[in-house]
Amino acid sequence: MAPNKSLSTLEVAELLHVSKSTIYELIRRGDINSYKVGRKVRFTQDDVDAYIARSRHEQSVQPVKRIEIHSALLRPEATGGDRLTISGQDVVLDILTNYLHQSGFSAQRCYLNSFEGLLALYEGKVDASACHLYDTEEKTFNTPFVKKLMPGVPAALINISYRSMGFYVAAGNPKEISGWRDLARRDIAILNRGVGSSTRILLDGQLRRMKLDAREIRGYERVMKSHLTMAAAIAEGEADLAIGTERISRQIDGLAFIPLLEERFDLVVRKAFLDSEAGEKLLNILRSSSFKKEIRQFSGNDYRDMGKIIAEV
Repeated sequence: MAPNKSLSTLEVAELLHVSKSTIYELIRRGDINSYKVGRKVRFTQDDVDAYIARSRHEQSVQPVKRIEIHSALLRPEATGGDRLTISGQDVVLDILTNYLHQSGFSAQRCYLNSFEGLLALYEGKVDASACHLYDTEEKTFNTPFVKKLMPGVPAALINISYRSMGFYVAAGNPKEISGWRDLARRDIAILNRGVGSSTRILLDGQLRRMKLDAREIRGYERVMKSHLTMAAAIAEGEADLAIGTERISRQIDGLAFIPLLEERFDLVVRKAFLDSEAGEKLLNILRSSSFKKEIRQFSGNDYRDMGKIIAEV
């Protein structure tokens, strides 16, 4: 995302993992800067980064540097020298980056999805990549994709959290949706995510398992930008079903959540990285009581194995 890109209230709510009403309250109190284009409220990324830094009451924290890394293998680009780069789309990784700043490491962030992040790690464009991809055939998260997308590269998977994945449906579940088989119903319209996203990969894997043709799924081609935008659209009656995390469902009125599986959210690194000073510091931060205390504010996630090396491949 370009630093000067205009952000909507919904996009900022997604970045901060709060509701739109919370963003309006932050504006009212003067806690976050904004501007108007006509009647629309807009923000810059600098506004959001400044709010994140201020909200932690840590004056020594540098703003998280955001960089662009486009589709790996398709448009190779340098990351900019000796900076430690962490890829992923969870706010916990922003906090981790700031902790690294405080420890004296030059760290920056890019916001690739899991699939592209692993390819960037394979190419050496990033030092760590978040991953939460479910392999339907092996019935497990992440490890099969690391093996396939990083062939011949020894890697380690460090757990960040677990979170519940399932269906967003209208409050009261008027269509009586209960599981994956409901995707085939002709009275059900869904919303989808972009190619390469963990949600899209999960959906496609389930359709293949059930031998369902994606072209026969109503709404399959309707792609949304985020879990938050999908949840809001379901609550407003624009479709009947979407896949996302339970945490987001708690931010939207008029929505119900049907849990389907527990997602494992890992940070993937090259094994050699663990022996570096930066790798040791990253593990120490994830395992520290101060870091765990700070990220507990993000309810809906289970951090029982944070900092644990879940697998090595």
